[in-house]
Amino acid sequence: MRRVYTEAWRKRLAGEPMDPLEQIIASVVEQHPEYHGLMEAPVKSLERDFLPDGGESNPFLHLAMHLSLQEQISTNRPAGVSGLYRQLTLKCGDAHTAEHKIMECLAQMIWEAQRQNRMPDEQAYLDCIKSLV
Repeated sequence: MRRVYTEAWRKRLAGEPMDPLEQIIASVVEQHPEYHGLMEAPVKSLERDFLPDGGESNPFLHLAMHLSLQEQISTNRPAGVSGLYRQLTLKCGDAHTAEHKIMECLAQMIWEAQRQNRMPDEQAYLDCIKSLV
């Protein structure tokens, strides 16, 4: 999957045609200039471990969460997430900041589901987002 990200970014920089998913990925990468160098050095980035105990966050996971959230918003799944996103975007003043806040709720939901070995709790996720609005 990492190669998909680096290749989409390479195509964006080269002005090459991209499929719709590559366009979305490149758009998300574009919003994160702190990751541009990593995307432009695929040999290093494809093999690198990003260890949280070393204070690192995984940029590919971060970008994937943006993509997941954008998919949720475009399909309004779970039901109501699109409206909450619009409200939070208005409150925050920009979509990117709103996405980062919602991604914290998404990460919490995923972590709890994994920890408890159960399906993600969509209602708890929506409640978390509501608390941000």
